[in-house]
Amino acid sequence: MIKDLLTQLDFSEKETQIYLALLEMGSTKPSVLAKKTGLNRTTVYDICDLLMQKGLVSKYKKGAGTFFNALDPKQLLNYLDREKEEKAKAIEKQKDKVAELLPQLVSMQDIYGANKPKVQFFEGEKGMREAYEDTLTSKGTILAYANVETVHEGLPNFFPEYYKRRAKNKIFIRAIFPVNALSIERSKLNQEEMRDTRFLPEGKMTFSPEVNIYNNKMLVASWKEKIAIIIESKELADLQKMTFNLLWDTLPKN
Repeated sequence: MIKDLLTQLDFSEKETQIYLALLEMGSTKPSVLAKKTGLNRTTVYDICDLLMQKGLVSKYKKGAGTFFNALDPKQLLNYLDREKEEKAKAIEKQKDKVAELLPQLVSMQDIYGANKPKVQFFEGEKGMREAYEDTLTSKGTILAYANVETVHEGLPNFFPEYYKRRAKNKIFIRAIFPVNALSIERSKLNQEEMRDTRFLPEGKMTFSPEVNIYNNKMLVASWKEKIAIIIESKELADLQKMTFNLLWDTLPKN
């Protein structure tokens, strides 16, 4: 059990042998440690020096002899605190280096990935929430095909609050709705929720998924399958915007 713990603390097998031997034997000469552990004296000195650097072992002279001694095991807690601090410092240095090189990494992505569509997949309620958060990055009007009934069934506690945040961010939306009670009711809040709506012919057309077109992206959400896809492609988004506008112009104003 103790050996397992020391292994988890990144002790090598030899460090574990020496440390446990010192705890058991107290102040000990290197020759005695070598005999106890089966390691040669040079290795014993090297390992004891490593344990001293960790603050777990001390060394002192007595006459002509050198002795090593294990410090209070409570020092293991101090050792972990120091390790934590060192790792935190190392991570901060890595973050600084990443921040320094980030412009180069982004430029590489722009060069080699500029013409490739980027696709992100989202699953489950949490994933779909994350997908919809991306629409709040829109730099202009969102174009949407939306069925308020299926939208609210899919994420019942998300959308009323989402509408408010979208309006607060001054992001306007044009939405094409199928005719149903919830869609009609929602359209009454168009002004405060910064939305313009038009309805498909009643009784002839309906749908359950949702499509949002914004920036150079398309968000496609299936409420029945609980999956969402964001496709980032200027070419595809431009085609979808043109198609949306053609349909929009044929539908009567509310």
